[in-house]
Amino acid sequence: MASPAAAVIRIEHLYKEYATDAGPVPVLKDVSVNVMPGEFVAVMGPSGSGKSTFMNILGCLDIATGGRYVLGGRDVGTLNKDELARLRNQVIGFVFQGFNLLPRASLEDNVALPLIYRGTPRSERLARAREMLAKVGLDAYHRSRPNQISGGQQQRVAIARALVTQPTLILADEPTGNLDTATSSEIMALFTELNQRDGITIILVTHEPDIAAYAQRLVRLADGRIIYDGLVEHAAPEHTEATS
Repeated sequence: MASPAAAVIRIEHLYKEYATDAGPVPVLKDVSVNVMPGEFVAVMGPSGSGKSTFMNILGCLDIATGGRYVLGGRDVGTLNKDELARLRNQVIGFVFQGFNLLPRASLEDNVALPLIYRGTPRSERLARAREMLAKVGLDAYHRSRPNQISGGQQQRVAIARALVTQPTLILADEPTGNLDTATSSEIMALFTELNQRDGITIILVTHEPDIAAYAQRLVRLADGRIIYDGLVEHAAPEHTEATS
């Protein structure tokens, strides 16, 4: 068995609560999980299970109330805002349900955007963006704008943008939620290729069992706790899945 020290993600007894007028509301309760390099993990759970909060913490967009989160060998709880931003830019690629593309920018400029925060020269940014657009089959559209391509193509652009910083980890939150079945299959085939060919670790939130089936491992949350962590093919069906 691989050592936890080699994990891309190491989470120990994670706890998250939010303050309200009625008192603290716990969202994640004693969550512990390791994700090893090259794993493809699906995260499922009904609305209110804590999976969105879990993903926000994984992406260093939110901070746990208690417990420990180590990402790429760095203890996230010890980092300040600037260090968290650098870690996000260096290690993580984000893909969301909404494509979050700049409507007036070309596709290559959309893909190159994360490199601006690294101070990468424009010529190098655009060359890298073209390379990533080619990787997702959209090189011919590099001068187009988002409203000139389909929803599935826009999600491919979002994936290219996630890849442009050469991340070791991709976090995908309902990436097929706005797509039809055929297009969803194409996007998931792309994720599978990135995982199997390039060795990128992928964690994907979905409420659709057929999408989760593309992963090798399933983590199921309920009431802020992990109730299943194992092979997708061995997981019992859950009939209460809903979009959170």
